[in-house]
Amino acid sequence: MEKFSVTDIKDKSTSPETAIAGRTGPVKITYFDYDAYHIEEKNIEHAEECFRFRDTNTVTWINIDGLQDKALIGKICNHFKIHQVIQDNIFNIDQRPDIEDCQSYIYLSFKMLYFREGEITSKQISLILSKNFLISFQEEEGDVFGQIRDKIRNNLGKIRKNGNDFLAYLIIEAVVHNYFHVLEAIGEAIDEIEEEALSDPSPKTSRKISMLQKEMIYLRKAVWPLREVLIAFERSDNKLIRSATRIYLRDLYEHVVQAIETCEIYRETISSMLEVYVSSISNKMNDVMKTLTIFSAIFIPLTFIVGVYGMNFKNVPELEWSFGYPLVWTVMLSLVIIMFVFFRKKKWI
Repeated sequence: MEKFSVTDIKDKSTSPETAIAGRTGPVKITYFDYDAYHIEEKNIEHAEECFRFRDTNTVTWINIDGLQDKALIGKICNHFKIHQVIQDNIFNIDQRPDIEDCQSYIYLSFKMLYFREGEITSKQISLILSKNFLISFQEEEGDVFGQIRDKIRNNLGKIRKNGNDFLAYLIIEAVVHNYFHVLEAIGEAIDEIEEEALSDPSPKTSRKISMLQKEMIYLRKAVWPLREVLIAFERSDNKLIRSATRIYLRDLYEHVVQAIETCEIYRETISSMLEVYVSSISNKMNDVMKTLTIFSAIFIPLTFIVGVYGMNFKNVPELEWSFGYPLVWTVMLSLVIIMFVFFRKKKWI
């Protein structure tokens, strides 16, 4: 997974192949096979256990968590007649959201986003939508599809009465809905940093603002292309997408547009927040300079008096006078009081 936070800048130079190869553990494969009257759910250990769903009349959702076992995934893709170019795209976890209409199936890819412990985490999701099955590929285990699985198990809503295209819509909807949770969390982070920029700006505040800007760029790259993917998906003339599902896809497109608008608002807010930070730093520096100037103004006449009586001349009359020392102190303290009262009246202090 790619991670970055508002306090630490991560190195993202690792290639997709290295990122996948560095992961260990078995690939987890689960499936749901259902229609309006029956459901079958199972975790499988061998690829051959899901081969029978290629040509069924039911809705089959095969979910694969983990991409580290290329041989196993390649075996499944080859059985379901997935082109090698599409297989390469599945393993390319750093690509932009995309859609490919291959007539017998449609390939979609997009980013699933999380906000955990101050960090944004992304994970690529790839879907293969066919007449008889839907295969989802995830970088690793853990997603936002819990409600979809519960609806399938408990026969809630319209999911068991519709086909694979409606299931694909629900998966994309869950991902888009989670974008708003991420945006909400970022909005809270923006509010906190904005308050800090106004009340107590510091170099750390500047780093946080810079990191937020990087986060919004990353979010924009994940959300903007999905809009084009949904347009192509909804307007495709492929018969795999029914007219009833296209209505839901149009509504989902509006949600993506709303997420994009929120991203743009946050980007503008962060840019203005940087200006607020610079202004706050300038005001803070001006206060410091004003304080130093006032102290200098008070001590300049005192320094002058001390300098005059510090000269080594014999004919300075006050040097021989017994009241000279108290008089000098009286004059200096009077000057301090007068200048202090004057500055207070001017509201400079």
